[in-house]
Formats: sequence, C-alpha cells, structure tokens
Amino acid sequence: MIGRLTGTVAGEEADGVVVIDVHGVGYEVMAPLGTLGRAVHSEGKVTLWIQTIVREDAFLLYGFANDTERFAFRQIVAVSGIGPKTAIAILGQLPAGELAHAIERKELARLTAVPGIGKKSAERMLLELAGKLPLGDRLFAPAAPAKPTKPPKAAASGLGGQVQDALVRLGYRPSEAERAVAALEEEFTTTTDVSLLVRKALSVLAK
Repeated sequence: MIGRLTGTVAGEEADGVVVIDVHGVGYEVMAPLGTLGRAVHSEGKVTLWIQTIVREDAFLLYGFANDTERFAFRQIVAVSGIGPKTAIAILGQLPAGELAHAIERKELARLTAVPGIGKKSAERMLLELAGKLPLGDRLFAPAAPAKPTKPPKAAASGLGGQVQDALVRLGYRPSEAERAVAALEEEFTTTTDVSLLVRKALSVLAK
C-alpha cells in the first residue's frame, strides 16, 4: 500500500484529481479542495499523505496535507452511507479541525451545507463521529468567529474574482482566497495585472 508521496505537481484536473510525478511516474491522487495549499512544500516538491483503497476494478489513491486529515478521512468513510468521494467533498468544505468542532458542537447546518450531505447523513455523522476526532491536536484549534466584512472593491471590476479563482486552482480554500483579496483591496486601484496581484496575494497568505 502507498502511504505517502513526495514529488512535483504535474497536473490538476477539475474533479479534484492531482497528478504527482515521483521519479518519472505520475500518480493520480484525489484530494480535498485546498490540500495543495496546506501541504508541506520543499525544493519544488510537495508531500501528500495517502490513503490507498483497492477495489476489484480500481486502485485508488486519496491524498491529504497531513496525517491528521488522513485520519479524519478514515473516520468519515467509516460512517454508514458515506463513501470516499463524499468524504473528500466534506474535507474540502470543512478541513479536519473545523469538522472536529462542528461535530463537537452538533452544527447540523454546517454539515448539510456540503453538497451531497442531507439531513440524515449529517445526523449519522454527528452520532458516529462524536468523540472520534481528537480535539486536543493543535490542528484542531477552534476557528475564530467570522467577522462581517465589506466586499472588496475589486469584486466590482471582476479582478477580485479572477485572483480568487487563481488561488483556488493553486490549492487554497475559497475562504483563504477571499481573505487575501480583501487584504489587497487598495492594490486593485493601482494595477490590473492579474499575475502580479496573484503573487501579492500569495505573499499575504504566506504570512
């Protein structure tokens, strides 16, 4: 079984599949939204923790930014009625730490907001995952309450949306991309160079 891969990102597909090139071999890995942005990068290479699932007709690899998120994936797929693809969608909307607290606080609405998760599935998750996601780990720190923010001026010009889309394609969560664009609000009044704005947004996210 494959437990971890370190290589270069050779490609990304719209359905969440990334291709990791390891010494000339390309591995197709299904990963939650934002995984590449959270993963460890070193010397142009990325490391993903892998969950291998073998079926009669397929050998499937699911990738995660760290072992904690892989652990959360294993717990989710153990819930009756939830398969790997749905678990990936859940972790794309609620990374491991946020999911742990949503379960602890019984936030049904946050779970049903995930595409493919109905009320019954969410209720099973609250029941079957209770106490199984370790809140003590540093990755499970409670998220700070969201503060109301004004939409950035950039959104009106469309530049903000272009920068956000670029950041999401690079692996960042939509909320992270939105935060970066908001932080660069004044920059949008001095340039329309999307590439430059993306680089500045990456600098904001790296802080």
